[in-house]
Amino acid sequence: MNAILSMINAIYSRFTGLLNTMQPISLLLFRLWVALAFWRAGVVKFNDPMGTAYLFNYEYHVPFLSPDLAATMGTYVELIIPFFLVLGLAGRLSAIFLFVYNIVAVISYPDLWPHGLWTDFIGNAFIDHKAWGLMLLALALYGPGKLSIDAALSKWLWPRFSWSNKPT
Repeated sequence: MNAILSMINAIYSRFTGLLNTMQPISLLLFRLWVALAFWRAGVVKFNDPMGTAYLFNYEYHVPFLSPDLAATMGTYVELIIPFFLVLGLAGRLSAIFLFVYNIVAVISYPDLWPHGLWTDFIGNAFIDHKAWGLMLLALALYGPGKLSIDAALSKWLWPRFSWSNKPT
């Protein structure tokens, strides 16, 4: 019986080890997927400033900002922050920023949830935004991974400036 349990444990350990080696790739794919979606939206806004201004003045209802300021900020957020996310530079901060931005986008555009926000939150409305939100939440919780500038900085640069390395 112990031999069988040991064999199952060894197989499970190899399997989880393999999954652990794939984690940086999955986090990179999350970063690429979400960044591309937001960047494409930014390009559309940038290429059609009149259409963007119309949408923000008459369709989107961004809280606390004027429509023109929201349109400009939204365009540049979607063009700039995805690059930080892809590179994994300030990866957690970028993910948190886009996570909140995604929530504001969903709240600001009621056509995404025609049956009511809470009904559609569980239902099939704004599925892309839900998937992006979950990916961004994972990136905020786990960080951008080993395949990021943040990981390189923490390995090569930040240890040189650590308080614990100072002579006493």
